[in-house]
Amino acid sequence: MQKTLKKYWPVFVLPTLIAFAIAFILPFVIGLYLSFCDFTTITNATFTGFENYKTAFAAGQNFLYSFSFTALFTVISIVTVNIIAFVLAYFLTKKLKGTNFFRTVFFMPNLIGGIVLGYTWQTMINAFLARYGTTLVSDAKYGFIGLIILMNWQMIGYMMIIYIAGLQNVPTELIEAAKIDGANKWQTLKNVTIPMVMPSITICLFLTLSNSFKLFDQNLALTNGAPMHNTEMLALNIVNSFYGRVGFEGVGQAKAVMFFVIVACIALAQLYYTRNKEVEQ
Repeated sequence: MQKTLKKYWPVFVLPTLIAFAIAFILPFVIGLYLSFCDFTTITNATFTGFENYKTAFAAGQNFLYSFSFTALFTVISIVTVNIIAFVLAYFLTKKLKGTNFFRTVFFMPNLIGGIVLGYTWQTMINAFLARYGTTLVSDAKYGFIGLIILMNWQMIGYMMIIYIAGLQNVPTELIEAAKIDGANKWQTLKNVTIPMVMPSITICLFLTLSNSFKLFDQNLALTNGAPMHNTEMLALNIVNSFYGRVGFEGVGQAKAVMFFVIVACIALAQLYYTRNKEVEQ
């Protein structure tokens, strides 16, 4: 059977490879080319060199501000989501009553669409801020805090499930050996549990990092970049550049290419760093 599979593996790989090339590789190559063009459709693209990239960094495009805003949002989201998710997972792997119920409840927000979450939290936060005579989009700090709250509420349950899976795979012999050696709970957590859960930490960091940088629908529904594009994240900035002004499709495409490179480089660096910290069981 193995000899047959080795002989005919191209036959099995070819359909998936063709689909991947059509759905991903070809559009990416075309998009990369269009980022160097002035166009409204693919058929009328005119090569302009690096003009789109130069325009993308112009003051009126807000690309650098959106990048800094997104980076700050990503850092805070990664820290808060993963710490809270790990703490919840730690307690929900203990022998407590109702753990299955709480796991389900905490995971449910991840099943709700981003647009629905955005409008729901917009209504709730505005109802709270109305007491103080302000709204979510009247000040950028409220929009920023709202996005952090929304991201945490949606992602914590998902990350918690991954951490629970990692914690349940920690060998009990190591925990017992640490107790015999006189380690307290904090020392056991720091020196035994966390190193053994590093594969889960790697996955959770990657997911929170990529999802935070790519956040779009929640940003659109919650603030739509208001006030004055001060809460506009990178994905929303790209869409507004591409569709918001005729003749700026190439600029939006150039931003999209840079966005891909930025997220890919940061994600790969994170994966490389955290994988080196993983311990083989």
